[in-house]
Amino acid sequence: MEKRLIIALTAIGALVAAGCSSSSSSTTSSASTSSASAATTSCAASIGMEGALTGPVAVVGQEQLHFAELALASDDLANKTNITLIQGDTLGPAQAVTVTQQFTANPKIVAVVGPVGSQQVEAVGPLMARAGMAFISGSATAVALTTGKYPTFFRTVSKDSVQGPQNASYIVKNLHPKALMIVDDQEVYSTGLVSAMIPVFTAAGIKVDHESVPQTTTDFSSLVAKVTPAMTVVVLPWQVAANAQQFGRNLAQQHKTAVLFGTDGLFSPGTFTIADSYVSSFGPDITAIPADAAIARAALQKYGSFGTWGPPTFAAAHVVDEAIASVCKAGQTPSRSNVLAAIKNTNEPTSISNGDLVNGRFFLFKITSTGKYQLIPSS
Repeated sequence: MEKRLIIALTAIGALVAAGCSSSSSSTTSSASTSSASAATTSCAASIGMEGALTGPVAVVGQEQLHFAELALASDDLANKTNITLIQGDTLGPAQAVTVTQQFTANPKIVAVVGPVGSQQVEAVGPLMARAGMAFISGSATAVALTTGKYPTFFRTVSKDSVQGPQNASYIVKNLHPKALMIVDDQEVYSTGLVSAMIPVFTAAGIKVDHESVPQTTTDFSSLVAKVTPAMTVVVLPWQVAANAQQFGRNLAQQHKTAVLFGTDGLFSPGTFTIADSYVSSFGPDITAIPADAAIARAALQKYGSFGTWGPPTFAAAHVVDEAIASVCKAGQTPSRSNVLAAIKNTNEPTSISNGDLVNGRFFLFKITSTGKYQLIPSS
């Protein structure tokens, strides 16, 4: 099941939806209004969208929401469907459970895009399975999520077992630390990456200081005090970019020059701006990919600047939209069961995102002195 979907999502940088341009991607915060005016009512359905729409990582959730809206507007126009997007704010696992209970109790919702993090997927996976509801995340990377434990779960990004070793190998080969600190933020996403990276560091003979802090920490002075002169790299597989920015400030205040190396959640231009830091992301910067110019232009015109979180969610929403359209083309009314079956049979040769099981990869950026995220091609 998982493999068939992910094979369809392995080609990086190709435009997913036909006819996606700035003129066909206008939506409102509730995509149903513009969708209804652009599509016929012959194929109507509702999908849920779970994301961190408020709180400390709202910039991520809003970007994912916007790209889901872009996909829906484009697909409605191309497929003559009328798909309503119902939003759910899922900052943490408890909120995700509450929203998922509401979604599964709503018979109109046939599938869900999201949630954002691995910890939320773990929390809602059993609920989705009991409801027979397909859900596709554009950002959850924990390895265990796609081992069959959650049979209705799919994703359009690769996993920790790919990212962790790739990042660790880059650090070993290019930054050459003799000692480093790695800090998890006590969430499933972070601890999973730490577990995948430490063995690579240890095998390379690097002395590793593994620390742990909750996401609620706002002052890292005491932790920074543990960074010795021998620790030339600090690895932060975190989800909250503002925390990494504060960590960098605390480093500077203590006159320490260790290089910061972060992961997906730290890809936040304008928030995490510590010069010479590195950020690994599950998605590319599509503004630099000619094949994605139309969707990048549409997103910029409609919502302003964006990072790497939105495009994988665009891919997730597109898969759901296409599954609904295929059900209607077969003369059936969209339901959870037939939409789930259609998602399992998804076969798209190109996608704006990469996937889990085949040719998964991550992208590495270095922050310049002006705060720009510059892709490292060789990574």
